[in-house]
Amino acid sequence: MKKWLYLGSGLLLLLILIGVLSFQHLQFTYGYIPDRSNVMDGGVYSIQQKDWSSPAYDLWGTYFSPAQAKEMLNTDEGKHLLSAENGAVKIDQALLKLGREAFYQETFGNEVFLTDIMGVLDGPLKPRSFIQAIMDLQGEGTTNLRVPLAEDITIGGREYKKGEKVDTGLDVPKGAYTPLGMPVSVSDGRLRVGISCAACHASVDPVTKEVVEGAPNLDINTGLIMALASNSAAYFTNTDIEQLERYIQNVERTVETTDGKREVLPDPDALEKAVDETLVKWPKGNFDSTIDLVSNPTQIPDSFTFMDHPYGWSGFAFLGPFKGLSSLNNNVHAQNSDSLGQIEQSDDLFNIDREVYIATILQRAANPSFRYDPASNQKPSEFFASVDPTPGMPGVNEMVKPTSFPRISLFTPNGTIVGTKGHHVGEEINAMSAWQNTLRPPQPPMEVDEEKVKSGRDVFERAGCMTCHAGDYFTNHQVLPVEEIQTEPSRAKAFKDTEPHMVESYTYTPDTPIPVPEDAKKIKVPMKDTSEAQARLALAHGDTEGGYKVKGLVGLYWTPPYLHDGGVAVGEDIYEDLGLPGTLLKGQSPDPKNSLRAIVDRELRAKVIEANQKSQQLEDVHVTGEGHEYWVDTDAGFTADEQEALIHYLLTQTSSFPSPAD
Repeated sequence: MKKWLYLGSGLLLLLILIGVLSFQHLQFTYGYIPDRSNVMDGGVYSIQQKDWSSPAYDLWGTYFSPAQAKEMLNTDEGKHLLSAENGAVKIDQALLKLGREAFYQETFGNEVFLTDIMGVLDGPLKPRSFIQAIMDLQGEGTTNLRVPLAEDITIGGREYKKGEKVDTGLDVPKGAYTPLGMPVSVSDGRLRVGISCAACHASVDPVTKEVVEGAPNLDINTGLIMALASNSAAYFTNTDIEQLERYIQNVERTVETTDGKREVLPDPDALEKAVDETLVKWPKGNFDSTIDLVSNPTQIPDSFTFMDHPYGWSGFAFLGPFKGLSSLNNNVHAQNSDSLGQIEQSDDLFNIDREVYIATILQRAANPSFRYDPASNQKPSEFFASVDPTPGMPGVNEMVKPTSFPRISLFTPNGTIVGTKGHHVGEEINAMSAWQNTLRPPQPPMEVDEEKVKSGRDVFERAGCMTCHAGDYFTNHQVLPVEEIQTEPSRAKAFKDTEPHMVESYTYTPDTPIPVPEDAKKIKVPMKDTSEAQARLALAHGDTEGGYKVKGLVGLYWTPPYLHDGGVAVGEDIYEDLGLPGTLLKGQSPDPKNSLRAIVDRELRAKVIEANQKSQQLEDVHVTGEGHEYWVDTDAGFTADEQEALIHYLLTQTSSFPSPAD
């Protein structure tokens, strides 16, 4: 009966989506939020049920518990310290509730960029195909929604045939009608999909089909999904398109530049082909979130974020509320889902005139209303202003201009702040940060041997792992130079070109409403505990080549493969399933135990690296699995049993530290 009810509901949804497009005035939005009963409990809900009769506070990364805050608020000095005027963020049950809702549902309007401009539903992946794929699950859920293509397409020399089911890696919880983190909306007679945090930073357990909040989606195929869009070229800044001039074919397709000159546009089809060829090389579970005109995707990180600062693989997000976590959350939504947000920085960051930049992104837009035609002789900026759903703001997403706009800063290296009308500046990203900091990974579905855990802890200490992975949070919060860590170096330099364009970090007080009033109060974002040397290293500024942060080790069971490039992967067969070619590239999930062994065993790692090096695809996108050569193997003086104990210890670490609500 349940099966038929699910199929009937799915059919009804299909009919609604098809029929609603015929009525321009109908509008609706739906984004899946799992019920508590459909979530693998890692401890977050017990935290949220604690006594919140008084709030906690975050002051530029310093946490004040409810008890501490209550005592401080009894004094005038404490009231000022924890005031919004001083930059303090109040953490209460309402903020945590908003944070969870935003994590699953908030797109900040990116469905316009993804659907109307990039065209994720206008290529071979059609709405009906997604709905049919979900209905075929019969409510059982999946870790990899396989969607049939609606038409033939050739990308990177490979032919994809109509009807062929492709691996999207999108997770669908049991009983859900949409994938995690893909809110659906209908307005103006057009169906749109957006992306929220949950698409990449929550997953479905392959056995129970329950949601694991905070665990990365290990096989989400973002590169392929975007490559199948009709205007993937809108995302060219995150791929290997160093010079648009290389794609010029018709010198008559010109636009008037900012200084009144004429400049030739790249051929839209040639650029599209080049971008597609790069995107399909991204490994599953990887994403390139930096606009450095180099394709260097990294493994999608987990959201078990409490005390895992600085944030981002290079540690670039270290400034602002929640020790930089809000800066990271802002960067994800402000930059990674709306390339038009960088219009005002295109000349500085890419050496591309803003008019050329706009035209390049819009000349192949999926929705004709957003498609720029150079034959119109209209300036691209004027055309964009006529169709911009968020006039006066950068890009098409819902944003506000920082105090330094259009300049960038350490706090806003993307140059914008996301936020929706009716909220306060930073409210939603702060809410997500507060909620993410309550997440705990569930206990792994493995038998825990307490004696082996104790022995593994001893090995962890004797091997010197605690030198970097120190304390209850398994990190010393430092950024290590790439020359020291020796992992693949290209990503560490992603922010290098931003140095000449950065100014001091200021923002608005957290009680500033959106839209921002003209007399809004501005405050300086303090550096706090991060040294100038660490800041330069995180951004590869000065004479540094950049570095990578010391990652915390909580929840390793849920996060293979390992290292920033996700190159350390081993499947169930330790002799055959080596590297990404032996796992994710052939549709097999990495085994956490075997992959972790490859982190500490030099012989196995060498085999993993060799397997990766045989793949031209991985070489082209800078994925190797090299570096972090800190061994716990026989050559380092450890027995096989000691290595096994260390791995067992590391895989069982989930919540050994106190809650931020305590």
